[in-house]
Amino acid sequence: METYIALLRGINVGGSRPVSMAELKALFEENGFDNVSTYIQSGNVIFSGPAGRRDEIRQKCADMIAARFGFEVPVAVISAQELKEALDHAPVWWDKDKDAKHNAIFVIPPTTPEDVFREVGGIRPEYEKAEAYDSVIFWSAPIATFSRTRLMRVVGSGVYGNITIRNANTTKKLRDLAGS
Repeated sequence: METYIALLRGINVGGSRPVSMAELKALFEENGFDNVSTYIQSGNVIFSGPAGRRDEIRQKCADMIAARFGFEVPVAVISAQELKEALDHAPVWWDKDKDAKHNAIFVIPPTTPEDVFREVGGIRPEYEKAEAYDSVIFWSAPIATFSRTRLMRVVGSGVYGNITIRNANTTKKLRDLAGS
């Protein structure tokens, strides 16, 4: 068994796609996952499942959520070990400046971080920093100039449905809760 984190995209946002975390936890348990817990309302599920089957698990999660709740939700799945490794390789500038936003963009296959950068036309170094490690893009931008960043262009783009974003605090908390 391996510990995984499922990151659901676009639930409980502005009243659309409402999903109770208690119901989500029960759904994962009913579908054979163990040690299930959730963290905050944005759809973060920590659970145990068969080792080395991340892509199969991602599809199973998406299918069971669609069957239960009646709408499709893109799901990123990362193992606790992969998240720890990504955070261990986060750029030195990520989550350092208190006057900046620091996000982790989780890219859902088959989309790649390169696809995301290509879609937005690269980054604007004068306004943002971004660096990928495996399927996670670490992104930081000063709050004062956040709206001028190129990665903001991802909203509504062709790859937007294949990413989910968590802030640095949530990302680190998920690592800690997953025990890695």
